[in-house]
Amino acid sequence: MAPARSATPDGTRTAPPAMSLLTPLLSRRDLTVNLTLRELRGKYKRSVLGWAWSLLNPLAMVGIFALVFRFLLGVPVPVGDPSGLHIFALYLVCGLLPWNFLANGIIGGMGAIVGNGNLIKKVYFPREILVLASTGAWGVSLIIELSVVTVALLIVGNFVLPWLPAVVLVLALQAVFVLGIAMLLASAAVYFRDLEHLVGIGLQLWFYGTPIIYPTSLVTEQLADQPWLLRLYDLNPMVHFVEVYRNLLYDLRVPSFNEVAVLVVSAAVSLVIGATVFARLEPRFAEEL
Repeated sequence: MAPARSATPDGTRTAPPAMSLLTPLLSRRDLTVNLTLRELRGKYKRSVLGWAWSLLNPLAMVGIFALVFRFLLGVPVPVGDPSGLHIFALYLVCGLLPWNFLANGIIGGMGAIVGNGNLIKKVYFPREILVLASTGAWGVSLIIELSVVTVALLIVGNFVLPWLPAVVLVLALQAVFVLGIAMLLASAAVYFRDLEHLVGIGLQLWFYGTPIIYPTSLVTEQLADQPWLLRLYDLNPMVHFVEVYRNLLYDLRVPSFNEVAVLVVSAAVSLVIGATVFARLEPRFAEEL
């Protein structure tokens, strides 16, 4: 069955928003690149350490979580299979970096439209570019952080280099997943300004519902007698994103087909929903801002 198409006043048919998303973005590649560079330059503007914060922030979080959950609460350290790696800090960072990309991409993308209200009122351009630029800037940060983690893994003997092409593909899937959520929230935030606070609370719940500071096996054991809760837990796409990142970086093994399928479906569904809602709400952005 062919995808539904919307009709314009003159009766012509146009592609659905989710299917036509790439058209305006590709036609304004220069603007997309320039706005992304602006986001990158503005992230640490007038900061003494500048881009060093891209590394110091996740390192500080790893140190804090390692102290609290490994040494104070005694969370077990999974052994990489088949890598044999047994370092809690590296296990933690392999899950923390994709989570930071999600959280930062959502928060940054959600404010992309509201924060550029004056620009939107002055000139027309595809508004999606603002959200894409924000997400892209955080994606660049993730690449830098992953590069440092790669060096650390190599130093301890985890030969991760052959797995990096697969990591790049997973990163691309996650970028699509984050972009879809950011577009949905960015368009909704124009009409409901309290959304930022609600999303902040939701991200805290989402964080602890994702196996970042604890292994998935711990959840499987605890919920063994409650299969419906375990199925509900598995509906969290970030469970699978984090697991795949760890499979490639920490375990040095190929993720299961089911895990990869979940990533592809999650990214596609997120983008379709986000682009569709964005297209529906976009015509009144200038008026509401």
